[in-house]
Amino acid sequence: MWTDPIVDELHRIREEHAARINFDLDAIVADLRRVEAEWPGPKIAPPPRQLETRPQTEPDHASTPH
Repeated sequence: MWTDPIVDELHRIREEHAARINFDLDAIVADLRRVEAEWPGPKIAPPPRQLETRPQTEPDHASTPH
């Protein structure tokens, strides 16, 4: 089976990072947020997402049995 070497490397890095923090999810998130805050590059926020609104339809009472 073919494997992607980039994906394999990302999995290895993620595993090593988690192991350094004893696989504590809260600590992993805190560490990633710290790294993000200290990152010297520009921060780019994604544009706000528009929620899709569905038109409200009246229930079809004619098709329900009485």
